[in-house]
Amino acid sequence: MQPTDRLRKLNTTDCLWVYVLRILKDGPTHAYTIRATIEQRYGFRPGTMTAYKVLYLLEKDGFVKKTVQGRKRVYSLTEKGKGELQRARSFYKDLVKRLAS
Repeated sequence: MQPTDRLRKLNTTDCLWVYVLRILKDGPTHAYTIRATIEQRYGFRPGTMTAYKVLYLLEKDGFVKKTVQGRKRVYSLTEKGKGELQRARSFYKDLVKRLAS
């Protein structure tokens, strides 16, 4: 595996929570929609169980909230999640700036 392959993995599937929070910033949605949106917007598709595990952990930590509508679970971003997303965005912006200099 090439170093850039590892970098890509570390910044996609290994940091899936950032993508999930960003998608939920646009509005509440279902887990299966999140996976499809990640593939469409960002060019990779996380595993089914991986996406659900990330959502479970984000909910457990208070970054997302789950509501049940009939048989479907709908996830939405909390204020705590918005703050964490902003911190992640700031981290990446700073990192890109440092790498570019």
